[in-house]
Amino acid sequence: MPVYTVHAPVADGVDLAATDKFTFVRDGFHFWAAVAGVIWLAWHRLWLALIGWLLVTTVIDFGLAKLGVGRGAISLVDLVLMLLLGFEAANLQRWTLSRGKWRQLDIVVADSAEAAERRFFDRWTARHGGAVNDQWSVDRGGPPPTRNVPGQPFSKAPPLPQGGIIGLFPEPGGSR
Repeated sequence: MPVYTVHAPVADGVDLAATDKFTFVRDGFHFWAAVAGVIWLAWHRLWLALIGWLLVTTVIDFGLAKLGVGRGAISLVDLVLMLLLGFEAANLQRWTLSRGKWRQLDIVVADSAEAAERRFFDRWTARHGGAVNDQWSVDRGGPPPTRNVPGQPFSKAPPLPQGGIIGLFPEPGGSR
């Protein structure tokens, strides 16, 4: 079963109002990182890792070519480097998040990312005893009372139009 790590930005207050910024990173082998490493790194905005990946592969390929190693051996080394990137992709994501002042909040084991989110937020709300600093769930009570203050425009409802019907058809049963 996949393991996910949950990360949150440190600069923002970590509460239920900032949960849209939480990031879930799946641990394990990332197929698309191995197959299309440069595109995968750019898609996930891992810029330093992308620059490092390009430098490492270029230097290794150039060095092996200068040593007179055959093209087949260089391709095999590139394949091993691609597999290494696939295995280390999650660690590169975590490293980039830690450099960006994110902190790891929890580790969740779940079948999918959606199940991991559900399991994490169930534990998160139970741990914090419900909503913490959640300004949206405050009970505001009933509608505001109406005031009858003479001379104020908000104290009376606007008068009904002539005939008492509002809309495109002013007479009930009229022609259309």
